[in-house]
Amino acid sequence: MENLSSSLAPAEWITISHVSDVGAARRSGQTLAEQLGMGETRAGQLAIIITEAASNIIKHAGEGRVRVNMAAHGGQRCIEVLALDNGPGIGNLAQSMLDGVSSAGTAGTGLGAMRRLADQLDVYAPAGKGTALFARLWLDPADAAQPVRYGGVCLPLAGETACGDAWAVAEQQGRVVLLMADGLGHGPEAAKASAAAVQTLTAEPGYAPQRLMEDCHQALRPTRGAAMAIGELDLAARQLRFAGVGNIGASIIDDAARRQLMSHNGIVGHNMRKVNELVFECPAGALVVLASDGITTQWDLAAYPGLATREPALIAGVLLRDHSRGRDDASVLVVKTLENV
Repeated sequence: MENLSSSLAPAEWITISHVSDVGAARRSGQTLAEQLGMGETRAGQLAIIITEAASNIIKHAGEGRVRVNMAAHGGQRCIEVLALDNGPGIGNLAQSMLDGVSSAGTAGTGLGAMRRLADQLDVYAPAGKGTALFARLWLDPADAAQPVRYGGVCLPLAGETACGDAWAVAEQQGRVVLLMADGLGHGPEAAKASAAAVQTLTAEPGYAPQRLMEDCHQALRPTRGAAMAIGELDLAARQLRFAGVGNIGASIIDDAARRQLMSHNGIVGHNMRKVNELVFECPAGALVVLASDGITTQWDLAAYPGLATREPALIAGVLLRDHSRGRDDASVLVVKTLENV
């Protein structure tokens, strides 16, 4: 469907530890720009943003990661860039956005150039706590009107190319359905299970969480099965209907208070019992966070002053960077409800 965004869209993670990796990241972006049909000017802007983001990792942190991916929001397509490192952060972000300001003896045009070229740019870089940067370029320059904002990350286990986790968000007539699946184990067979869940949502975006979970149970029978969480945001009622099976962490965060959402034991596709659907208040400005068990449960947004107000993909990236267990696929999906719907 047109208004669905998922982790199955083309994406690539590039480890940045050498100047040659900057070129690899840029080429990844160029490939996606061609696939999306971006014009030469927009593709050139994307190349500059990726180059600056990756170069800053080398200059200031020594190593990090860049992810370049396609996405769709509100029916509009875009390319997104996420850069993460564990370097020294940025002491004065506002000053660093000015041309000519640098702490590495360079011309100091990187962040300023990215801010001018990107349709959306967000940076979270407290001093001493690393830097996370997110940029988005729409295929067409106009931003999409969105009742919610969302972003997710999926990182496969080291040594694997396929991620056994998957997430998806479907927007439809005043409601937003969000899904996360964690296929059992890791690698291609786990990826088949999570992809089957996303494909079920794609085919049945109008169904409530309980019905979707039951249909996923049937669709995943030929696979290893998966842990899953499905939520439905009713934007007018400011409520979240939720159904969960297995070990997917789910939370609603409002004014720094975190409410954990309960999931039932079982494996979707194999030994799932009857699914119960729960309803929670989800006021404007609240965050809904879904995380696979590749992410520790000990994260706390209160330890990151100001992060909750940032772009959801940036929040997801920081949680992945700092709380990945490192021994499994790891994924985070963050959805933020807005004041006006």
